Amino acid sequence: MTQCIKVQETLVEGGKPVIFVDERETRSKVFGFLKNFDVILRRKKLDVGDYICSKEVACERKTVEDFLQSIINKRIFLQLEALMDSYEKPVLIIEGQPNLLFFTRNVHENAIRGALASIATDYGVPVLWTWNPKETANMLFVIAYREQINKNKGVQIRSGKKPKTIKEQQEFLVAGLPGVNAKLSQRLLEYFKTPKRVFNASVDELIKIEKIGEKKAKKMWELVNREYE
Repeated sequence: MTQCIKVQETLVEGGKPVIFVDERETRSKVFGFLKNFDVILRRKKLDVGDYICSKEVACERKTVEDFLQSIINKRIFLQLEALMDSYEKPVLIIEGQPNLLFFTRNVHENAIRGALASIATDYGVPVLWTWNPKETANMLFVIAYREQINKNKGVQIRSGKKPKTIKEQQEFLVAGLPGVNAKLSQRLLEYFKTPKRVFNASVDELIKIEKIGEKKAKKMWELVNREYE
């Protein structure tokens, strides 16, 4: 089972939103247009989604051609299930002219309508239409800005399925600490044995762990010990 990873990215100074972009999408025109916005772009190999716009919203982008192919091989439904497992508000963006759905590929129109109906009613995933990469970039920026600036939700990456075993849940819990990924979470648990001991650890104890310096240790300690406001 793929380990579930959680990474938190705080808002940078100046109030710019952060968008995580899958490495494969960095070759697209959308990524080029996003560079023109007042936004921080983070390239990362994402197992789930193409663009992560907040801790709740992840977007899967499909051109009309891609969408039709995903209906044929049924991949779209697997992708949506993965999004729903990891994010509260998954979004499907279909890029291109809607009328081309029925003329681009040899796919029966009822199969296309059935897929769209299933996405909306069975999966409950909203579909946003954009005409071109520039409009897609605009849409992604607006989503990220509303989520992170207006609603102050921050960014969160989750890849893989939700943890099921106690071990996976413990790793997922510790991976919520600042700067802690899946491997570092496992390293912490191997050393401290329980999540409670990780959270109770002092800065001096934390810096004994490989890949944890004083700066990261202080952030981890502050998150656990600072009073909730």
